[in-house]
Amino acid sequence: MNTTTLLGALLPLVPVTAGLTGLLLPPSPRGGAIGEATARRLAAALGIAGASGALALAVALLVTLDGPAESSTTWIELGGLTVTLGVRLDGAAALVAVAVTAVALAVQIYSTGYLRQGPPEEPDHRYPPYAAQVSLFTAAMLLVVISGDLILLLVGWEVMGLCSYLLIAHDRRLPEAPAAAMKAFLVTRVGDVGFLLGIALLGVSAGSFRIADVLAHDHGTTTLTAACLLLLAGVAGKSAQFPLHTWLPDAMAGPTPISALIHAATMVAAGVYAVTQLWPLFEATPTALVVLGVLASVTLLLGALAATAQDDIKRVLAWSTVSQIGYMTGALAVGSPPAALFHLLTHAAFKALLFLAAGAVIHAVGTTLMSRMGGLRRDMPVTFWCTLVGLGALAGVPPLSGFWSKEGVLAAAEQAALHGDGPAPAWLGWLVWLAALVGVAVTAWYATRLLLRTFFGTTRTPLPQPHDPPAVLRWPVLALTVPAALLGLAGFPGWFSRHLQSAPPIGSDAMSDLMPADGLIHLTPTVLLPLALLVIGAGLAWAGWRRDRTADPAAALGPLRPVFARAFRLDDVQHTLVVRPTTSVARMARATDERVVDGAVTGTGRAARALGGGLGVLHRAALPRAATAVLAGALLIGLAAALIGATA
Repeated sequence: MNTTTLLGALLPLVPVTAGLTGLLLPPSPRGGAIGEATARRLAAALGIAGASGALALAVALLVTLDGPAESSTTWIELGGLTVTLGVRLDGAAALVAVAVTAVALAVQIYSTGYLRQGPPEEPDHRYPPYAAQVSLFTAAMLLVVISGDLILLLVGWEVMGLCSYLLIAHDRRLPEAPAAAMKAFLVTRVGDVGFLLGIALLGVSAGSFRIADVLAHDHGTTTLTAACLLLLAGVAGKSAQFPLHTWLPDAMAGPTPISALIHAATMVAAGVYAVTQLWPLFEATPTALVVLGVLASVTLLLGALAATAQDDIKRVLAWSTVSQIGYMTGALAVGSPPAALFHLLTHAAFKALLFLAAGAVIHAVGTTLMSRMGGLRRDMPVTFWCTLVGLGALAGVPPLSGFWSKEGVLAAAEQAALHGDGPAPAWLGWLVWLAALVGVAVTAWYATRLLLRTFFGTTRTPLPQPHDPPAVLRWPVLALTVPAALLGLAGFPGWFSRHLQSAPPIGSDAMSDLMPADGLIHLTPTVLLPLALLVIGAGLAWAGWRRDRTADPAAALGPLRPVFARAFRLDDVQHTLVVRPTTSVARMARATDERVVDGAVTGTGRAARALGGGLGVLHRAALPRAATAVLAGALLIGLAAALIGATA
């Protein structure tokens, strides 16, 4: 193992060590206030140290990595199958690792201030396990990033699911938090069943779970198609794509820093990253790409439209994430992993910024509802300008980061639609391109609405004097503003582009024709179309607000507003088609078990006891009755003997 692969192997080990050590700290020490304060300081120090160490290793890896590198050792050989412990690195993995660790560090620092008090203004006694779980969450995502074996990748994949369950349900005083955590766990597990089966198919087919061996093996067409479709089920669950998207908005019941971590750098990014690492398999499976493209287009529009009618600021951002992940999976569907990864990185920056800025607003005003905000621009200028940068990047305002990465997705889809480039059929390129263009206008509309409803106009509910957050909350927000504004410029030809375009896996010379090696940015006259749509979307929201600054621009949606607010009632559909039948079957199984299976066992016992009781009564009969019975029996025997003798 050389220095590069050693750095890669240490990446998840540093935060996992911090996390496991942090779990040894008691959640509510008995030593009184001093003991509890000491536990908080130790937990915060461990969490920040683990994230800082991982970030330093990721930066060192990025600087020293001069090409794809891999190192592995056999772990298990069972029945002709080989499972390895290995590290597999390229420029894209190093960049994603830097993004994950940078966001994790910002979240750890931010959480020390944000979770200082619980909702009822009492100390959050469960901070030590919270900080430890954030470290484990970070380590799990880093394991997915550097893993050279599908089984090892699956371990990180599943640990993320467990950590998300624990972190979403962190504040058990909120009644919706445990339910949201359970929903996230169960919905993502549905997809993970397919993901596990897909990995099993590929491993059995190749005789090894090592990713390089799986990619090099000549799989049968049927096996490869089935495996890729099963893998997409897991991607849909982790990355909140239709129809397994319903868990992500409800996960807003968790602490706001966790929302930033889930949406920006861990779970929702894991599915997109997994597809890029296995890209040659999907590239050889047009059926899987068609399914991915259709789901991406539906998800992109569904998330954007649902965001237009939300009143909860965190749910607006949650539905925005659903939509933006649709852009990434759409780029994959039309054959451009570099464009997907570029948008993944810029999205990590501006979405983490938006969630932490939203947390600062919530911290100041004590509510997540935009209907109770307004006029915060004067009282919270730092938060306002940071949010403005984040929303501009989200909407794709030039020259902010989101403009360049979203333009890369649009350019790839345009090439696939107009020229038939890429592995997917041309009609799929048209579908993704048109959906992405509509998404530009809708995204600009709801981003403008969020800005106007939160920071402009007058305060709609009397609140204590709001103010910019304290330094421990403010500095992570300011730090994330820099990449949210400038990271897109790195897409011009140069070092960043070369690293990101090493996304094709080790052993593969494939490079996307839709995103040539000279850079990730392509400024052509067609860029005027999304810019025009952006102006139209933002202008419509602003015009509606100008007519009545006390009204919600979403009122213009008319009868569609409740439909969009309920996300086309797909949650209800899911409840009707899945939850209710499953619950009914479970009730029937329980009734059958209790009344039939248990009833038979209990009934047999009762019958035996009754029979024994009856025989016991006869056995304990009084002497006159016993004598009478004996005489009666003797008479019957004698009568029977006489009859038999007479007939003889």
